[in-house]
Amino acid sequence: MSSDKAPIAAASASAAAATNALSGSSGSGGVAAANANAKLLHPGAEFSKGINGLDKVVLRDPRGSVAEVYLYGGHVTSWKNDHGEELLFVSSKAIFKPPKAIRGGIPICFPQFSNLGSLDAHGFARNRFWSIDSDPSPFPTNTSNKVAVDLILRPSEEDMKTWPHSYEYRLRVALGPGGDLTLISRIRNTNSDGKPFSFTFAYHTYFSVSDISEVRVEGLETLDYLDNLQNRKRCTEQGDAITFESEVDKIYLSTPTKIAILDHEKKRTFVIRKDGLPDAVVWNPWDKKSKAMADFGDDEYKHMLCVETAAIEKPITLKPGEEWRGRQELSAVPSSYCSGQLDPRKVLQGS
Repeated sequence: MSSDKAPIAAASASAAAATNALSGSSGSGGVAAANANAKLLHPGAEFSKGINGLDKVVLRDPRGSVAEVYLYGGHVTSWKNDHGEELLFVSSKAIFKPPKAIRGGIPICFPQFSNLGSLDAHGFARNRFWSIDSDPSPFPTNTSNKVAVDLILRPSEEDMKTWPHSYEYRLRVALGPGGDLTLISRIRNTNSDGKPFSFTFAYHTYFSVSDISEVRVEGLETLDYLDNLQNRKRCTEQGDAITFESEVDKIYLSTPTKIAILDHEKKRTFVIRKDGLPDAVVWNPWDKKSKAMADFGDDEYKHMLCVETAAIEKPITLKPGEEWRGRQELSAVPSSYCSGQLDPRKVLQGS
């Protein structure tokens, strides 16, 4: 992921505007804004200061699982189970300083995935300050037993210069009683000029794994993919699972609604369930690219894997008033595929 080129001043101005909008003040109003924000949070969610003083919302489930969401980027940076184990990877060299995107967690790629367009790589949503949604739309899902936060992003004047479209992007991050983490994105075209717009999208999820050489991905076998290491050449997956011995950067097409990541050493399986996101990206930079990234440790590739639910091959097009919804649910279950305690097929085919 490349860094955003927008000036820091613009990001700061965006943050100030969001704060003032929430507090109803035109001055600094920091305390008033914080109080206004707190009133908008669901029970079980609380405001906190994160790295470099950036605002974050902490979601705590009574059973012990915790998630953290930074307002900068609408970015989930932590997801811990009830044993306190971190399930997401964030680089030790991640730069929590706008306009640089945070390396790790779950960056949101919108309105462009990678360099598939005229914008900076992965678009601008991950480099903007989001607001707490004061009037969230009802989500068609039962979240009565979940701890959640609702965020909203609207275009700034600076954004309109590079992507001249009016939209409302609503994001719900919810933590379930079983420790599952759900992200629901709703993007609406609010253009007043009658023009449609198109975008590509991904939840760029970085999973924490014990050893990349001990990990396999199930559910993408026999599918076609675009290989980013071969100028997006279209290929077909041949193996009975995806394993890792070198750099991987593939966009799998028309993928199933469930994907499993099996981590032998940690005896853990991540199950990814998705809706509205037909594609899936699998990425690990390996050693050479790791050393070339300033915000990524030289050997950290061994302990992370990106499996990203996405809409890339066929861009989403919305007419004015239309809305798109993309949902990702992550869960982690104890398992060991070598001991036979868990058949990955059952994980993928089960409820």
